[in-house]
Amino acid sequence: MKMTMHIDDALLARVMEATGTTSKTRAIDLALREMDRRATLIKLCSEGLGLGAAELREAVDPAYDLNAARALETPVTYARKPRAR
Repeated sequence: MKMTMHIDDALLARVMEATGTTSKTRAIDLALREMDRRATLIKLCSEGLGLGAAELREAVDPAYDLNAARALETPVTYARKPRAR
């Protein structure tokens, strides 16, 4: 679906850098999917997790790649030397 939107250029640039995308459309798609995933997890946690394994699998975006997300993380230093990963 095509739409006209006013998006902060600096914010979009940060999202594109954080996600490693070169397309504005892809960056927005990833950001929306991440927000939807978080909202789903918050809803599941607040209502209790009385779900079966299949239901829990459906709550997570199948395109979500945990290893790719971890690779994008900045190492935490806590005022010491950066720890090796």
